[in-house]
Amino acid sequence: MDETLNNSGEDKKNLKSLKSSTENLGIDLFSSTIIDSEMRRKFHKSIREVSVSLDYAVVIGIRLSAPILATVKKAPTWTYFYHYRMVNFALDQAILFISGECRRMGYRSLPIPASQIMDWNRLLGHLSHRELGSSAGLGWWGRNNLLVNPEYGAHIRLASILTDMPLPNLGKGKKMDGCGECRKCIDVCPVGAIHENPEDFNLDKCVAQLRRFSKSKKLNTMICGLCVNICSGKIGNFYKREN
Repeated sequence: MDETLNNSGEDKKNLKSLKSSTENLGIDLFSSTIIDSEMRRKFHKSIREVSVSLDYAVVIGIRLSAPILATVKKAPTWTYFYHYRMVNFALDQAILFISGECRRMGYRSLPIPASQIMDWNRLLGHLSHRELGSSAGLGWWGRNNLLVNPEYGAHIRLASILTDMPLPNLGKGKKMDGCGECRKCIDVCPVGAIHENPEDFNLDKCVAQLRRFSKSKKLNTMICGLCVNICSGKIGNFYKREN
């Protein structure tokens, strides 16, 4: 996609219009990026062909509750499970609304669910919200294999919309500090799946532990939350500050 096509300011106006229409949806993060061929190559085959002419993406995020995450001490809890599910639902409702706004403005769009697994062995969805979020300047690929936002850390859930509406690449030229000296997620992982370099993250160990948690806690959902809770960004842990 040739980014020089977006030189009239139309892309920024479009993004502003979309963002202003979602002010009452509880969205904490809102950005956009341009899809390149490498990103599209990794899309799930079910959307790869239909996405060919959808060169832009809106990425949104909702912050998770720090007090609820604080209940995740050694394993996921039912409180966290319910919250996780409701935030995903809120994200899916939001992307449905944004997709409708794109349509009303005369463009096509494809809303991508927050947490729909297409490959259970590798825990892959239709696409990587983490990768799109990083490209949109919302954060970086953390040691915990999650998108880490400078303000909220990993206390976020994400969803995306692909569209042919011209939008700016807000992540272009944006520098992120990265995880720096923080290694809390390495220490908290019960199976040693997290390492110094994000590229060395052991997905097999992580997935195996998720399956154990799913059975032992009778959640029937592949969640953990330990490395999410410990990664709280600049805001710190609200629960600990208030108590």
